Amino acid sequence: MSAKDPNQDFGANEWLVDEMYERYLADPTSLEPSWIEFFKTYNPSNNSSGNSSATASSTSASAPIAGAPRGGVPPTPKAAAAVTPTPVAQSHSPVAQVPVAPAPVAPAAPATPTPQTPASQKLVRDRSLQSPTPADPVVKPVPVLSTPDAAQLEPIRGVGARVVTIMEGSLTVPTATSVRAVPAKLMIDNRIVINNHMKRARGGKVSFTHLIAFAMIKALRQMPEMNAFFGEIEGKPAIGHPEHINLGIAIDLAKADGSRQLLVPSIKGCENLDFAQFWSAYEAVVGKARSGTLTVEDFAGTTVSLTNPGTLGTVHSVPRLVQGQGLIIGVGALDYPAEFAGASEETLARMAISKIVTLTSTYDHRIIQGAQSGDFLRRIHELLLGSENFYDEIFAALRIPYEPIRWAQDFEFSKDEEINKTARVQQLIHAYRTRGHIMADIDPLEYRQRSHPDLDVVTHGLTLWDLDREFATGGFGGQKFMKLRKILGILRDSYCRTVGIEYMYIQSPAERQWIQERVEVGVQTFPREEQLRILRKLNSAEAFETFLQTKFVGQKRFSLEGGESVIPILDAVISSAAERGLDEVCIGMPHRGRLNVLANIAGKS
Repeated sequence: MSAKDPNQDFGANEWLVDEMYERYLADPTSLEPSWIEFFKTYNPSNNSSGNSSATASSTSASAPIAGAPRGGVPPTPKAAAAVTPTPVAQSHSPVAQVPVAPAPVAPAAPATPTPQTPASQKLVRDRSLQSPTPADPVVKPVPVLSTPDAAQLEPIRGVGARVVTIMEGSLTVPTATSVRAVPAKLMIDNRIVINNHMKRARGGKVSFTHLIAFAMIKALRQMPEMNAFFGEIEGKPAIGHPEHINLGIAIDLAKADGSRQLLVPSIKGCENLDFAQFWSAYEAVVGKARSGTLTVEDFAGTTVSLTNPGTLGTVHSVPRLVQGQGLIIGVGALDYPAEFAGASEETLARMAISKIVTLTSTYDHRIIQGAQSGDFLRRIHELLLGSENFYDEIFAALRIPYEPIRWAQDFEFSKDEEINKTARVQQLIHAYRTRGHIMADIDPLEYRQRSHPDLDVVTHGLTLWDLDREFATGGFGGQKFMKLRKILGILRDSYCRTVGIEYMYIQSPAERQWIQERVEVGVQTFPREEQLRILRKLNSAEAFETFLQTKFVGQKRFSLEGGESVIPILDAVISSAAERGLDEVCIGMPHRGRLNVLANIAGKS
């Protein structure tokens, strides 16, 4: 391959390299060791000439230009400037005089005063008005802004000048763009399931960008020809195939002075990462970018890029493709189609109208053709709709013990079908009450996705399009009507989490009703004070066991290890009994954990 600019590997981050190099020259100790080692062999000579010439030209153009047309002077094309020499006026003034084409001869007009210089020119001048008579309303003069006759140009320096250089270099890349609109209904619903589980278990949050980026990586595994770049071998065109998929993530950061900067660090070796590993690497890179701790390795070697201006409301984006890369994906805003902007949520749900996200594929047309780009977006589309077990793989990587929601076509809506669906919702509620414990996540030692046909909405003739539709519940959850999404949320929180309950074998309807009223309440969060109390009880139980095993080494002590949660449970039960006026509590228990209960519950010393 031909010799490359040493800064070319950094792509859109070249301006940051220049900024860091200036900091290195001023104070090398202010940078991290990786940057110091990089700048020891760094040679900015390839870019210095271009920057110096640009600075010189911009400096000369920063002064007002005499005789320029009102509203500013358009920039002179470089080709024209190279062919036609610009005459320079013989003057001692440092401002270069640019000739302007003569204006068309106009009819004779009254003489106008000589225009003043921009420094002394008045910004407001008054119009001459007739003196108002007492019968006329008093009209105040209208201030009129005066536009300078000469445009004021300001040179672009530093980071902005580097961005200009990068963008001008991108003009040499012949690009084309493919566009595809993808329904986001399934992605939205599965993301809700993922984030609800992560909120209960490990914490964190999965964004739409995570899901789209992972679908992009899987599509690149199937189509490695999209992960390529254009180069030259002995002056002849060539195509390069990177060894790995290094995904660049565009991150927009706000600086202290209010300006914004774009960083494009990359995640290395994405072809070998599952979703959990990719999610962790993504969050690590974003965290380093926001804390300002990115290194040289984080910027180098990017092969494909992903930008998401949709977070700002941009519907359709065609980003620039820098040299050394062959593909960049743009993600648009997640919203309903514009023609349904005035429809209510109930109407949208009844008509099965989904939010959509627009994906754009901007590619180097020298090495990638339009059919390949279109097929690439089609594969991403299919993956986001759940093909090739896309969401199953994500759920397995995050250890979510439930099956993902499946894509399905909505059933034809009619009055008879509406009544039928209401009856099926009642059957679904009864199925969870009877067999919900089968899906409960009660095995902490082994992971597996739990499912049962009777607990699947598809079995009952329901689809994901029914999640946002309201159905009659018969008083379930204390409400007469409720959306199917909320019904399923209460049922799963009540019967399918870390506690399984089975009671429908009880013959007494009153007893079953009593249990349902206390179980089917969803997730109840404790106040902060109660959470701290539970934590103190857990710490007391753990500290007592640690004391016993260090004080009485080798002695038979029937420890509580593995069952520390018994202590806060007993404390809560006994406290509740005392609040209801019980006089006495009798605890019958085995030897295991007896000493801990006596010390932390009974208060024995």
